[in-house]
Amino acid sequence: MSSESLTLGELFGEVRSRFAEGGLDDPATEARILVAGLLGLTFTELVSRSDMPVAAEPAASIRAAIERRLAHEPVHRILGEREFYGLSLRLSPATLEPRPDTEILVDAVLPHVAELAKRVGRIHILDLGTGTGAICLALLHECPQADGVGSDISAEALKTASQNAARNGLEERFQAIEGSWFEAIEGRFHVIVSNPPYIASSVVTTLAPEVKFFDPPAALDGGADGLDAYRAIAADAGRFLHREGILGLEIGYDQRVAVTAIFEEAGFFLIESVKDYGRNDRVLLLKQNG
Repeated sequence: MSSESLTLGELFGEVRSRFAEGGLDDPATEARILVAGLLGLTFTELVSRSDMPVAAEPAASIRAAIERRLAHEPVHRILGEREFYGLSLRLSPATLEPRPDTEILVDAVLPHVAELAKRVGRIHILDLGTGTGAICLALLHECPQADGVGSDISAEALKTASQNAARNGLEERFQAIEGSWFEAIEGRFHVIVSNPPYIASSVVTTLAPEVKFFDPPAALDGGADGLDAYRAIAADAGRFLHREGILGLEIGYDQRVAVTAIFEEAGFFLIESVKDYGRNDRVLLLKQNG
């Protein structure tokens, strides 16, 4: 079928069929995201305008994107952006693609952010290893009384985070700082959050191609036992967190006991453990003793 005679419905059907033949888990959803994203349509428009003709150039772009997806590049990497907690975030090769399970960290921290804002007024948030800025920006968007710092070892990631802050009207309340964990950080914060690398080095090579070939290795590899980042954060977090403050961490599915022990030894205690949509441990909330 020639591109000149192609309708939107026919093109969508072609993408869905190719994805199904390629063995993707949810070909219809991925086809919907890809076609709507590349053509700038809503999902509703994708259905209601199925008879709309698609010109040769956009059809060729979509067919090229099919090949990229079948070569395991994630659909949101192809689009260059992803929604997180209602915010549209740009991605770059230096940033982890924010995923729905990380929204659980935002959900868990938000009630404490609201309570702190009610008690102390202006609050300060630090996001360690900020990447796209997803966690910090979501918290700032939900809490107008907060400002935030996103730190990362990658200058490219920080550029992406700053662009995302501007894209969502949060640039006045977000600051990007380059450095490893706390090395370039000054002052104290009411909330410290992080989704650090937590996958054991030996496991990284076994991950799905969509992850190991497209997410930055530094955002995945947590050292021999996957706990290096937690040790680094625990060693200094107490010096940068207000006494009434809260620390929120994303963890691997089997790390609750080990990570809790690391922070208990550093003077923290666990106040809440939250599971993800697969009923695996995913988030820890901690406070300082005393």
